[in-house]
This record gives sequence, structure tokens and C-alpha cells, in this order.
Amino acid sequence: MDPYDVVVLGTGAAGLTAAITAHDAGARVAVFEKAERVGGTSAWSGGMVWVPGNHHMAELGLEDSRESVMTYLLSMSHGLMDEELVGAFVDAGPEMLEYLEAKTPAQFQVIRDFPDYHPEHPGAARKGGRSLECPLFPFADLGPWQDRVTVGPQLSGNILMSETSLGRGAPGGVPAQEMERRKLRDERGAGQGLMGALLKGCLDRGIEPVTGARALELLTEDRTVVGVVLETPEGRREVRATGGVVLATGGFEWDRDMVSTFIRGPLERTAAVPTNTGDGLRMAMRIGAGLGNMREAWWVPIIDVPMPDGTVAGWQVNGERSRPHSIMVNKKGKRFADEAANYNALGAAFHVLDVTDFDYVNHPAWLVVDDFYLRRYGLAGFKSGAGAPTPHWIVEAPTLAELAGRLDVPVDALDETVARWNAGAAEGRDPDFRRGESLHDRWWGDSTFGEGPESTVGPLDTAPFYAVRVYSGCLGTKGGPRTDADGQVLDVDGRPFAGLYAAGNVMASVLGMTYGGAGGTLGPAMVFGYLSGRHAAARAQRVVA
Repeated sequence: MDPYDVVVLGTGAAGLTAAITAHDAGARVAVFEKAERVGGTSAWSGGMVWVPGNHHMAELGLEDSRESVMTYLLSMSHGLMDEELVGAFVDAGPEMLEYLEAKTPAQFQVIRDFPDYHPEHPGAARKGGRSLECPLFPFADLGPWQDRVTVGPQLSGNILMSETSLGRGAPGGVPAQEMERRKLRDERGAGQGLMGALLKGCLDRGIEPVTGARALELLTEDRTVVGVVLETPEGRREVRATGGVVLATGGFEWDRDMVSTFIRGPLERTAAVPTNTGDGLRMAMRIGAGLGNMREAWWVPIIDVPMPDGTVAGWQVNGERSRPHSIMVNKKGKRFADEAANYNALGAAFHVLDVTDFDYVNHPAWLVVDDFYLRRYGLAGFKSGAGAPTPHWIVEAPTLAELAGRLDVPVDALDETVARWNAGAAEGRDPDFRRGESLHDRWWGDSTFGEGPESTVGPLDTAPFYAVRVYSGCLGTKGGPRTDADGQVLDVDGRPFAGLYAAGNVMASVLGMTYGGAGGTLGPAMVFGYLSGRHAAARAQRVVA
């Protein structure tokens, strides 16, 4: 058995932050990853982190306070947030950010003006400042690890989120010459940039993740976690941890039995890495961990997009449904929500149940767009008018009536829905669901049409018409073992397990059912990784002493 002070399971943002923090606090650290490549869903993400009260806000003249953040988050709690844990996140966030900037290659910059996801709630940062991203990171600096970070299907590696339409980047995008320059040293942004910088921080400390090692079971002695059993290509391996084991193994979204057992409504797709099958949750449950927030996920609408390698990607539909000339309809041909609402909040619309039919009213749904939309914005890389035929995963029809027939929705209902939407768009408003009234909606729309509702409210009036099926999906689940403010896992009676910690999507999320702003998954994940690593390292020193 290998002797370490702290063992970290998982190589996403939570796990690598925990490893760095524990090492710097004097611990001997080992990191194990189930997959063959590191980075987890964090590497597939936009890489933004939501950290209220960060020092970069003050540098830009933006004010923030603990009181405003607490007010904002707790205004959306619905009884699901633990105020002590929320306070721990708010207090430790700025500290975590400054620590990583001082001690690792991970640096952060505010995505200017990016508002919180519920900007009309009290305490929200309407002028932005809480959402940050890493600058481009040169993967050439990773040496033999350059190609060992997992790459997702959706984001181009050599671009920042602030350079995309989501971050209000230049309409023309990054100049080709600049993109070529970035490729010289493989400079990557978004989740790749974040994970590259954190991985370099680990490698600089001599911490090399062991890949292809799946955690199976926690080793316990007298109600104390003392290590973990791993399944490796070489066989079963037991690893001891004097200070503790940090679970950072992600959610359970790829395990259908767990999803059907715990999740509150339809969850048909996910944008997470396929290795997220609830391993950490199972291990914690076996030793009696108390669970929390199990019905929730980081909801996001998803479409199926075939990839060149023959696989089908779960493609997040975020900015796509916020642009003019688009609506979403259910199987009755009716709109059912503000399509431009933040993706996590929109998830609730897929869970509405008709108590008479005992059926989910809005699942499945369809994103409906016109040719103006598909020529101007495209969808998952395809644009009409470019000479290529419409791919099979997009339904095309010359008229709305024919489109309704191909979707098997009532023709009259779809005609009426589009007519009502177009009439509202002519007046620059959405009388049914108030799309475009929120600052959030307008940020995610097309600002070239204006900064008001017109940025997202525009008619479907240019034939042909198109539709793609939208599924209830998630970035990951957000329920798991409950923890205290140091990241220690609690048992069913609320007592902390000595030597067991959780951070990221494996733990019961501090944010309950809500999503504070862009980076609302990674911000708390890294904060509790930071807190867990620090506490586990200190515990190791006490045990040895």
C-alpha cells in the first residue's frame, strides 16, 4: 500500500485545486483519474469561474459585498441552501482566486459587463464582475502532457469565451492570422485554458495524475477514512491517505439507474464526460454519508449533433435560443417559456407535468428557426446558404405547415404560435413570456440589433423553416454527500467523517437548485477543492504529530 497524506480522486477543476492546495500545505499528494485523459467535464466547459467579491472587480471599479452576494443567493434558495455553506463559499472564493494566481500559472480576468444569471434579483451584479476566465494558456508548456487533456465537442480550443458571441466578442471573431499564431504554442482558452494552467501547477509540484485508475471503495478504520481501493490496468491497488481522501469524481449523470432514482424529472442528455457514473457517490453512500440536493442538476437544453468520428455529441443550446428569429415549442406546437432565460432555470420548464394526461407537457421540445437565422448564426457549425445540404439532424421544410407535419405537431397550433410571436416581435416585445425584458436575455442575444428586447425578439418570417429536437439535459448532476464548511463529508446524523472530503459535482451543491452566474459550477467546485485540500493537509499533520 502506498503512503500519502492526501489522495485526490478526479482531475477536474475541483480535484486539481485540492491537490495544489494540499501540497502547498505540506502534504504528500497523489491524484488518480478514472479516464485515460485528465480534465473531466471542466476541460469541456467554458472555463468561466463565478467568484463574487474577487479582487479584479475592485481593479475595474466594481463594488461588491458579502451582504449583497448572500442576499442574491439566498433570495433563490427555496429552502435548499445551507447558509453556513453559502457563507463559506462567499468568504473563501476571493482567497482561493488570489492564491492560485500567486502560486500557479492560473490567472484570471473579468469578462466585462457579463451580468449574473438572475440580474433582477436583489444583490445581483447587473454590471458584471463576478464571472472570470483564464487567459490563453500555451499547452506546449505541458511537455508530454500536452495531448493528455480531454477535449470536448463544442468549443474551439484556441479561443477565449470573451471572444465568442456569448462574451460579446467582435462579430467577425478572431482574425485568422492571430489564430495561426496561437497554434504555434497551442494556446488554448475556455475550459482547456483553465485546466491546462491547473495541470501545469500540479506538474510543477511533481504531482503527476495517475490515469486509468478507477476508485472502487473507501478504506475505513473506526469511522475514519484511511485510504481507497483502486482498479488499475495492473489490477487492484490499495492506497493509504494519512490526512484524507478528496472525492472530486464528478456527478452521476451517465448512470441511468441513479438518474431515475434521484432526479426530479426528465434527464435525457448530458454534456458531461462519459466517465461520470457516480463512483464517488456510491463509495460515500456505502459508508453512511448523508445526502443532499439529489433531485437537482445543472440543467441545460441539449440537441444531438453527429460528430465526424461517428459519435453523437450532446450539444448545449445556450446562446442559440436567445437569438432573434428563433422560438421553442412543445409537442402541441406552443411556446412554453422565455427561451432566452438562463439554461439552468429553463430546465424547470421541461419538468412541468399535465396532471390530467400525466405526461410531461414540454418534453420533448423543438427549436424552430427560419432561414435568416440559419444563414446569419448557423447551428452547431452548419449554416444555410453555404452550399452544403441541410444535415439530417435538422428538419427543413418550405412552409410552417409542412414543418409542423414533419415534427408531428398540430399545424394550426404552430401557425398560431408563430403569428403571435411575429406580431409581438413587430412591436419589439414578447407579451407571453417577457423574453428580452431581463438584462440576462439581452446579453445573450444579438447586440447588433440593439441593446433592448430587439436583441433577442425577432420574427420567424424567412422561408424555409427549420427545427431541431431539444432534450432536457444537464452539464452534470449536483447532488451528493453533504459537507461542512471545510468540505468534510457528513454522515446521516450530520457528523463529519474524519478523512473524507468532497468537492465539485460529487458533493451536495452549495447553490441548491440555482446557478449564480457564468462559472457557477466551477467557482464553488474550486472553492471547496481549495478548502478540502487545505483541511486534509492540516489533518495529516495532526495525525502524524
